[in-house]
Amino acid sequence: MRAVLISGGVAMLVALLGTPLFIRFLVRRQYGQFIRQDGPTAHFTKRGTPTMGGVVIIGATLLGWAAALLLTGTRPSVSEILVLFLMTGLGLVGFLDDFIKISRQRSLGLKARWKIVGQGLVGVAFAVAALQFPNDLFRTPASTKISFIRDTGIDLAFAGATIGLILFVIWANFLITAWSNAVNLTDGLDGLATGVSLIVFGAYVVICVWQFNQSCQILTSAGPRCYETRDPLALAVVAAAITGACFGFLWWNASPAKIFMGDTGSLALGGALAGLSILTRTEILAAIVGGLFVLEVLSDVIQIGFFKMTGRRVFKMAPLHHHFELGGWGEVTIVIRFWIIAGLFVALGVGIFYAEWVAG
Repeated sequence: MRAVLISGGVAMLVALLGTPLFIRFLVRRQYGQFIRQDGPTAHFTKRGTPTMGGVVIIGATLLGWAAALLLTGTRPSVSEILVLFLMTGLGLVGFLDDFIKISRQRSLGLKARWKIVGQGLVGVAFAVAALQFPNDLFRTPASTKISFIRDTGIDLAFAGATIGLILFVIWANFLITAWSNAVNLTDGLDGLATGVSLIVFGAYVVICVWQFNQSCQILTSAGPRCYETRDPLALAVVAAAITGACFGFLWWNASPAKIFMGDTGSLALGGALAGLSILTRTEILAAIVGGLFVLEVLSDVIQIGFFKMTGRRVFKMAPLHHHFELGGWGEVTIVIRFWIIAGLFVALGVGIFYAEWVAG
């Protein structure tokens, strides 16, 4: 448990102290945000604000995690390496996207096909590796079974291991793409995506610690409702590091933002959330815990679908936070109320998680 506290604390300090240094570096290089012309006019004042702050979030997470391992003398597990690989890999794709936007001063960065290729390569590598590396109890980091709070009876390997691997790669990449795009869509107001991510990853610290305390691998105390997660404590350390990094970064990202996370941060955080949901066997529960992200995606899907069918719009602008912004709500008001909604979704998700164990 010391490792969880160390990783979160070190990551928070690194992000809190390192972000202003990174801001100065970006200002010297004139790496500022390009604002799309069809967005809310109030955002034009944000043009030139340093972006790519996701570099700090990723760096602080890695340093917090490494410090926890060094100070507790713990060896890294496959599960935590996989989540960090997914986070860093998608962050690199986002970094390329951000850099092209800045260097060419246009709202379109990396071409869509190359973005898909980059995300796909990282996602496929993660998915294939997640079904390898069994431990002494023959448990791999991930499972071919679809999971809610734990593995369900729906097994993607119903027709054999090869078909199961192919279907799992498709399923895992769907989750990775969905969550990375969800965080990316939410990152439209100062501090919004960072604050929601802080709350969601904080919930995963609680979930992972609980799974560790009720692990099926602790043979002397494993009960009938134990959890099959291979490395729950290691995943708690990673979740705590991400939570701490978001906490430190939020100090500078809150309104008025001194820096934006950019696609570097949003894709990385979305990938980390997808990885945690897969490796903790909570793939569907994650949609409840991260319900605010889901609402943002649904608003975008509804807007596009309804417009194509009828030529009219449901919202003033999608995603959802822009609808309220154009409706006259202040930016800080929207962000705080969305944080509250995110907290309610987290409370519901963690409540369902705990109630399932109690009922069992």
